[in-house]
Amino acid sequence: MSAPDTIVLVHGFWVTPRSWENWVTHYERRGFRVLAPAYPGFEVEVEALNADPTPIAEVTVPKIIAHLTAVIEELPAPPIIIGHSAGGAFTQILLDHGLGAAGVALNSAPTEGVRVVPLSQLKSTFPVFKNPTNRHKAVGLSFEEWRYAFTNTFSEEEARALYERYHIPAAGSIVWGGVLANFRPGHQDTWVDYHNDDRAPLLFVSGSEDHIMPPAIQQSNAKHYKSNTLTEIEEHEGYAHLLPAQKGWEEIADRVLDWALEHARK
Repeated sequence: MSAPDTIVLVHGFWVTPRSWENWVTHYERRGFRVLAPAYPGFEVEVEALNADPTPIAEVTVPKIIAHLTAVIEELPAPPIIIGHSAGGAFTQILLDHGLGAAGVALNSAPTEGVRVVPLSQLKSTFPVFKNPTNRHKAVGLSFEEWRYAFTNTFSEEEARALYERYHIPAAGSIVWGGVLANFRPGHQDTWVDYHNDDRAPLLFVSGSEDHIMPPAIQQSNAKHYKSNTLTEIEEHEGYAHLLPAQKGWEEIADRVLDWALEHARK
């Protein structure tokens, strides 16, 4: 089989596929077909979702995974899947379901069973957890909250420009569900089989300065995998959570793609 020629980019929470705009262009220039699917209901622009966040409040993890699965299954060959933040957790789930030739999880949210909760993560997600009624709402971040959680290594000018261009609310139900998953009986929405030997190779990438998903989370997540399938982890110094938009992102984009091509399941 030939090397994968398609890349699927999976966005996280508080942003849309627009957050991948630079990576889409970059990978297309390298000759790849690049897809950046939105979550169900997120197909409109950032401005429309901020004006009416109803689709955000209504989305669920099963709906997201079903939609992404449908996109990938329509492809003629398994793609490389690259996910950021919550998209990293979704990438892990998709790989566990037998999809993809290789996967990369950037500053990934954890899958079920990862119990590490650094203080900076608690502070970053406090806007959602400060009010129990947020479990049923779409919850946005103020600029100050965004800068702490996403762009703490950026200049204020850069952080504000990205806030205005990318920020949308997040689904409070999913954020709450991710925390409660470790305390409920049975498998929850973000469960994966850590012993799955049929899963495609997976690379975790952490930014050393990430507040909302610090490296300790990816380190713990990676250690949970007990299968014989390749699982590796890298940490990049000086990078915040919004790694795909931080200066120097091109080097990381090329690095993770080269890794995926080298290790892609044939």
